[in-house]
Amino acid sequence: MADPILMPKATAVWLVDNTSLTFEQIADFAGLHPLEVKGIADGEVARDIRGADPIANGQLTREELDRAGANDKYRMVAQKSRHAELLKPQKKAPRYTPVSRRQDRPDAIAWFIRNHPEIADSQVAKILGTTKATIEQVRDRTHWNSANIKPVDPVSLGLVMQLELDALVKKAADKKAKDDAKKGITAPEGATLLPASQTGASAPDAEPEHDDHAEAEAPEERYEDDDED
Repeated sequence: MADPILMPKATAVWLVDNTSLTFEQIADFAGLHPLEVKGIADGEVARDIRGADPIANGQLTREELDRAGANDKYRMVAQKSRHAELLKPQKKAPRYTPVSRRQDRPDAIAWFIRNHPEIADSQVAKILGTTKATIEQVRDRTHWNSANIKPVDPVSLGLVMQLELDALVKKAADKKAKDDAKKGITAPEGATLLPASQTGASAPDAEPEHDDHAEAEAPEERYEDDDED
């Protein structure tokens, strides 16, 4: 069998219940192990699975079933199902950018380079619908319009949806954190905001000491200025 069939266990259930095929024939057609098929026949496997007729869903012809029923050495050949074709994942087409927005892409590329260097060029190229060569030109300032390129948020330019951008940034940040952890690199102390209880910002005597000091120095500065005048 070239391609796996849809719902192999459900198909095996139907063949066990409605034909006299051997376990090996059913297993070969459904892509299962003969012991699994035996378990289905014994009621130990796939108890709650409803049988799926492979003839009705276009995966097996009546002629093939009759041949297999007449010869236990015969192995059935599955037909290409229309349902299987519909369920095949479709390759996502390249992102289309309207002509009126294409001149904004270098600005968006510059924004990514400045604000999110952890995002790979391939990811930037995919989300903006550009090329790695263009990204390199913007980074190296060899782009023909480098003098006029300025970093601009791609969301405000209408090139990317906010949810897409957030997801991309999070994915890149998670990957960088994992890579840093493997290399034994830890975030520098103070890189993230800490609660006030840990920083001591809420200490009752912290601000008064600072204010008294400032007030004590302020008059001296004014007197010195008066003397100079």
